[in-house]
Amino acid sequence: MTIRSVVLGCGSYLPQRVVTNAELASRIETSDDWIVQRTGIRERHVAADGEFTSHLAINAARAALAAADIDPQSIDLIVLGTSTPDNTFPATAVAVQHGLGINHGAAFDLQAVCSGFVFALATADNFLRSRSFKRALVIGAETFSRILDWNDRTTCVLFGDGAGALVLDAQEQGGGTAADRGVLTTHLRSDGRHKSKLYVDGGPSSTQTVGHLRMEGREVFKHAVGMITDVIVDAFEATGQSAETIDWFVPHQANKRIIDASAHKLHIAPEKVVLTVDRHGNTSAASIPLALDVAVKDGRIKKGDLVLLEAMGGGFTWGSALVRW
Repeated sequence: MTIRSVVLGCGSYLPQRVVTNAELASRIETSDDWIVQRTGIRERHVAADGEFTSHLAINAARAALAAADIDPQSIDLIVLGTSTPDNTFPATAVAVQHGLGINHGAAFDLQAVCSGFVFALATADNFLRSRSFKRALVIGAETFSRILDWNDRTTCVLFGDGAGALVLDAQEQGGGTAADRGVLTTHLRSDGRHKSKLYVDGGPSSTQTVGHLRMEGREVFKHAVGMITDVIVDAFEATGQSAETIDWFVPHQANKRIIDASAHKLHIAPEKVVLTVDRHGNTSAASIPLALDVAVKDGRIKKGDLVLLEAMGGGFTWGSALVRW
């Protein structure tokens, strides 16, 4: 028998405030047409004053637990992907743990920027498959609005705040094949040579400040499609699957042009691609679980579907996961 990390439920949370392209255009030199043509983004959500990453994560986790119809006390592992923690320490995951009324098991943050959710999913999956833990919350949560330079029109138009979560359960699956439910394979990569292309210019050790996000957009775009393709090909080779056999492609929602180019290069049909970047913007580690929750709630993703996930983020980091829902 093979242990698989099976998805029991998913949930998400978005801050109430919506910032449209028109609102940004009233404050900086940009326009709705310029933003939409280059990114596909029309609006994004921004956390309220006093609303922290942990608050977003707790709300998303509660929604996922409700969807799974399980007792929060059955969770013994929380892995939170975020680049915008509440504090330098302790981990925001322990604030989530406390907020859910859980005081057992383990909770920790994982930092891989926009790839954070895929890295967190892979980490939780390995813990569950090794029988170290039984049931996990995997969360991506961000308040990127707190690290943006709102006078930099090349970056502030791209990002938003939000959180998404999955409940994973370690279950025995008899086949040990791609027909099993659960996480079938994950593939992670990083290359620190590319730090200067996407980074935050501050930190406790270097500047003793939070800093602001800085990005060389053309360079990120240039590397993104090739890196994304690399880890997706690995996922297909590891499982014997292909662009034809997957049901849904849920990419990191950074830029519609990157998503379209990646799907085209991989021969993934446009109707299989889940897109939420127009409504959410780039929510970094939160983008994939936010998109998953949209597609589950609207009835597209159903039990038994084969779902391909991918992301790329600062570092660079990038990764893929193939999940039988």
